[in-house]
Amino acid sequence: MVEIHPAREPIVATLTLPGSKSYTNRALLVAALADGESRLTGALFSEDTEHMVACLNDLGLRVQGEQASQTMVVSGRGGEIPVPDATLYCGNAGTAARFLLAMLTLGRGRYTVDGNQRMRERPQGPLLAALRALGCRLASVFDNDCLPVRIDAEGCPGGEVTMDGALSSQYFTALALAAPHMPRGIAVEVAGELVSQPYLDMTADVMRAFGVELANDAYRRFTVAPGQHYRATEYAVEPDASAASYFYAAAALTGGSVTVRGLTRASRQGDLAFVDVLAQMGCTVSDGPDGVTVTGPERLHGVTVDMNALSDTALTLAALAPFADSPTEVRNIAHVRRQESDRIAAAATELARLGVAVTEYPDGWRIEPGAPSAGAVETYDDHRLAMSFALIGLKTPGLRIRGPECVRKTFPGFFARWAALTAPGLA
Repeated sequence: MVEIHPAREPIVATLTLPGSKSYTNRALLVAALADGESRLTGALFSEDTEHMVACLNDLGLRVQGEQASQTMVVSGRGGEIPVPDATLYCGNAGTAARFLLAMLTLGRGRYTVDGNQRMRERPQGPLLAALRALGCRLASVFDNDCLPVRIDAEGCPGGEVTMDGALSSQYFTALALAAPHMPRGIAVEVAGELVSQPYLDMTADVMRAFGVELANDAYRRFTVAPGQHYRATEYAVEPDASAASYFYAAAALTGGSVTVRGLTRASRQGDLAFVDVLAQMGCTVSDGPDGVTVTGPERLHGVTVDMNALSDTALTLAALAPFADSPTEVRNIAHVRRQESDRIAAAATELARLGVAVTEYPDGWRIEPGAPSAGAVETYDDHRLAMSFALIGLKTPGLRIRGPECVRKTFPGFFARWAALTAPGLA
């Protein structure tokens, strides 16, 4: 358990934050499928990326990392998977599990993909059904469309397929990343509305950097034409916009000013749009030579916002909302109930535990203004809940976070960095 110390003055800092988890795991997989040696700079070293690295090494695709320089060197084999039989453990890394499920169908051999208990509960059905429709042989061990999944790989021919967009954009990314090594390429039609659309823009960015084009027809159809191949390259990973949301929110809450180096408006990370939510709440947002800066107002205003495209920052807003001068309502994030925790229920429960009035909806919350009380926050082994609710401690003495080690998933040094915010000159 860790106690958060209140901020005695506005937080003012210019920060260098870890690399994007989403970009790092995409780049790792693409580099492993490229022909030759690629170098990733600014890469994230965390539990999620370590699972991806370990799985690739277990498949004979060598990845060497140097954490001090935030560099990873990947020796790609041009789509070949050297090891013909492997059981891969992905922990609770959704990106690793889903991306590898599609990648492994390109090989020749027998593979099993597994994860921790929560990962075993997270749905894989749409991706499994799509891969089967493309002619791949794979099955959920417990016949429940969840991990563990066994794959009898004979290469994936590719082709046309339709997939439900309501649960996760990661399924679409998984197919797209593997597509250059499918002889027929791939065309994926979206059934319903696609959640978290900006993540497909990030996927296209990574693929393009390695020489492959992902065509996107208004998020209704995604196509990778046959005959394309990844080229080994040097790839710079951006700072993580989801991680930046906590520090930008700290500036908003304390009337301070925070700049994140290397994170600019040119970023395709959907979670950077969180700064626009902060602007609606009264903050000033500027894009300078160092990166995006958020300066907090004298008083925060409540907002009503659809956060489907930036759902990883919904918990950040939930923690900030009690300090606004009017209610805040977040909608259209029903899919976050199936992430590391049921994030809608978890946030509602923990805010209520701290004395905040919350109305829980199937797809979000309405959070009333109020002064949270001291107490211990349960984190449900969810890194985003732990980091978001640390915000409350900047204004509430006696706020404690249970299970803080869960932040190792994406930001191992988070609580040390957070404590430095309240110690001027150390941030």
